Amino acid sequence: MPTLKPTELLASARREALVAIAAWLAALVYSVGYCYRHGYDRTPENLSFVLGIPDWIFWGVAVPWVACFLFSVWFALGYMQDAPLADDDGSPKEGEDA
Repeated sequence: MPTLKPTELLASARREALVAIAAWLAALVYSVGYCYRHGYDRTPENLSFVLGIPDWIFWGVAVPWVACFLFSVWFALGYMQDAPLADDDGSPKEGEDA
């Protein structure tokens, strides 16, 4: 695997961080928004259940958790790239090809 230049490595890390922050923000907005909209001002008569869990908790908390888990697996195994780091002087570490 070729050694990336520090600027390429930084750009890759920055891109991965932005994707992770965007995914976190999307999950936060969806979860808080859904739970706020569907969880408040409900009477016990109009409360419904999904798998024994109140529907607003199922769709606003449980489903986003599963989606975030699947996203994390894809992100770690498919999107992130492994890149060897160089020593401080810019040369590859021991055992690595130049």
